[in-house]
This record gives sequence, structure tokens and C-alpha cells, in this order.
Amino acid sequence: MCSASLRRGQVADYSEDCVWRTPRTFVLRGFYAKLSGFRACLTGFMLPLSPSLLTTLAAACLYAAATLYQGTRLANGAKANKRLLVTLGVLAVLAHSASLLTHLLTPIGLGLDFFSAASLIAAAVIALTLLACSRIPVENLLVLLFPLGAATALLAQFAPAGTVQVIDEEPGILAHILLSILAYGMFTIAVFQALLLLVQDHQLKHKHPSGLIKNFPPLQTMESLLFGFLWAGWTLLSLSLISGWLFVENLFAQHLVHKTLLACLAWIVFSVLLWGRNRLGWRGHKAIRWTLAGFCLLMLAYFGSKLVREYILHI
Repeated sequence: MCSASLRRGQVADYSEDCVWRTPRTFVLRGFYAKLSGFRACLTGFMLPLSPSLLTTLAAACLYAAATLYQGTRLANGAKANKRLLVTLGVLAVLAHSASLLTHLLTPIGLGLDFFSAASLIAAAVIALTLLACSRIPVENLLVLLFPLGAATALLAQFAPAGTVQVIDEEPGILAHILLSILAYGMFTIAVFQALLLLVQDHQLKHKHPSGLIKNFPPLQTMESLLFGFLWAGWTLLSLSLISGWLFVENLFAQHLVHKTLLACLAWIVFSVLLWGRNRLGWRGHKAIRWTLAGFCLLMLAYFGSKLVREYILHI
């Protein structure tokens, strides 16, 4: 009886083993094994799909699409459709802003590290330029600003973070930060305007205008726009320095003294430039050189000191 049961069990096991050993079953088992291995590889190597990652990639793709479209049109000597260009830009800035919120807002305050600050200023610059497009002819600046937005958004997402500085959300400090960001943004627009003006002036002097500048406004209009941006940036920088004196406890503390001195030097450079424009009629290459000099001082004041503190000194 027992031996019969044992034989039946052995026959059943043998029959089951025979079923699994059919050629078709071998193929299916191999396929499922490979599929399981592939899934394991994906699980091990694939980045988690966080909301900030999705919005960052969306912003970068929209910036890239807008740059490709506008660059192609300018290279062919044709104007880009302003409505389409602004629509792509607005969608990119919205996605960029959504990504920034996840980086900046922390449970203990405003986390403004190096790359998040650069991304925030780039988003502010592009938003200001898009707003200005409805009033003044500055859409050509976007061909330079859109790649800047894509680069800073990706760096804020993927670059290694330094020593994150958490900022107390007092109204006075936040007002100072906002004025500083707007000032940096306006001077950034002025610098890109100066670079386009330099290219336009060079090509007109050598009498071989490319498709890029055929759709630019006249040279005098470009210079007027440059000094309009400089006046706006100088005003915002002045307000930023005043708010710093009022709300920051000690602007000449050890970790702030370089930033304060360089920002004051930049303010002096831009003041001299605007005085020279009004009194001496400065224009052309002299105005561009002074603009670049003041901007370099301003960038050293903020990003230079921030880079040293977060990635070298770790304070």
C-alpha cells in the first residue's frame, strides 16, 4: 500500500517534471527569468520619480524647445512668432517655479543654496523679460536666457548641494532678498542686452549682418533699452543696500563683509556709468565695458562668496 502510494507520488512528480521540461515551457521560464532580472536592474538603477524631477525635466524640455524654435527662426533671418514663443516661455517658467518651490521651502525656513539661488535668479530674469515683451522689443534676449534657465534648473536638481543656508523668514530679511534677486535679475538682462548690442555693433561696422541681427531693433533703440535696464537695476540695487542696512544685523560681519564691499563697489561702478551717460554721452563699447565690469563685481559679491562658503569653507 505504502509502496503503491510512493510509486504514484513518484509518477506524479515525474509527470509534473515532464510537463515543465517541454520545449515551450523552457522558453517561457527563460523569458520570465530574464524579465525578472530586467525589473531588478531597473529597480536598482532608475532614479525615483519625484515631483521636483518631473517639473525640472519639463522646464528643461520647454526651454530647449523654445530655444530651438527661436534660434532656427533667427538663423534663417525670420522673426519668431511672439505668441508661440511667449507661451512656451510662460509654461517653462511655471514648471521651473514649481521645481524651485520644492528646493527652497524647507520645514525650518528658506533653503537658498548656491544652485537654487542661481536657478531662482534665472527664473526671475526670464519672467521679467517675458513680461517686458508686451511693451518693448526684448524677445531676442530670450534666445540667450532660455538656455540659462534650462541649465540652472538642471543644476539645482542634480548638482551636489553645498552647505545649505537656511534663512529666517522675517519680513525685512525677505524684502532684502527679494530686492537683491530683482536687482541681480535686472543687471543680468542688461548684460545680455549689452552682449547682443556688441554683436550688432560689430557686424554693422564690418558690413556683414547675419540672420541673427536682421530682426534686431535699430542700434539706438538697443542702447536705450540697455540703459533702461541699467537704471532699473541700479534703483533696485540701491533699495537692496538700504534694506540690508536696515534689517541685517551686521553687514560687516566676517561672513558678509566681502559681499557688502563688492556690492557697494558694483553700485559705484553703475553710478559712474549712468553719470557718464547723462553728462558725457557715454555709449557703445565704453558703456558695454562698464556694464560688464559692474556685473562681474556684483556676481562676485553674491555667487563668489556663496561658492567659497558652501563648497570650500563649508560654513
